[in-house]
Amino acid sequence: MSLFHLQSKQASMVWLEPNRVHAGGTSHICSGWPDPDHIASILGALPAGPTSWILDDAWAPCLLVKDLAELPPNGEAREAFFRWRFEQQLALEAPQSVQALALGESAWLLAGMPQDRKEALSQITLRVGRPIYALAPRWLWIYNRLAPHQEAPGMLLSLSAVEGGYTGTLAAWGRTLTLLRQWSEPASAEVWMHERVTPSAAFLQREGRPAQKLWVWGASTWPDGALPVQLLQPEIPAQETL
Repeated sequence: MSLFHLQSKQASMVWLEPNRVHAGGTSHICSGWPDPDHIASILGALPAGPTSWILDDAWAPCLLVKDLAELPPNGEAREAFFRWRFEQQLALEAPQSVQALALGESAWLLAGMPQDRKEALSQITLRVGRPIYALAPRWLWIYNRLAPHQEAPGMLLSLSAVEGGYTGTLAAWGRTLTLLRQWSEPASAEVWMHERVTPSAAFLQREGRPAQKLWVWGASTWPDGALPVQLLQPEIPAQETL
């Protein structure tokens, strides 16, 4: 099971977010990570077969690592290095399951989630005949369907509405992913623009990779800023080809 699985299959889509589980075209209200029986009952209504899982960004944090010129030569040592780097830089105490994706130019994207949670989720899906064939954070799912089709550099906000505002991810791209920042502290749209988007846009400008447009997922309205804003309609397909 991989965070970046590319096998060609039709899979039922399952979204896990703090306020809902969305599966088979239907949303189920929840509060936080749903209990195993709740997940099993929702999966039982889906067609038997593989499932493609999209997790809230806070439940599957990511890390963009650059300038890694030297890496351990063999696979096991390299996996251990990425896991150590991920846990250390994000100050995570629980053991993590970490996947690494090479981006080129000595850059890597590390995505992970707690090992015990991933194993528990895998056991539930196998028990009800809906095994996991793909698992990714929400921002990455959106990014992979947005960025490759844009001719100019851009910036994406992947947001989750919570009490006090929004949590989520800021991702920017040029030829490839150039900036990734995540916040678990909720903030209003105005604070996001003033304290998160504007400084990130200024950094990209200094780096010679200025974003030309801001794409926002997870909000029905958004304040104007220096970048043109495009709201993304949060339409979730019932199935996906993997």
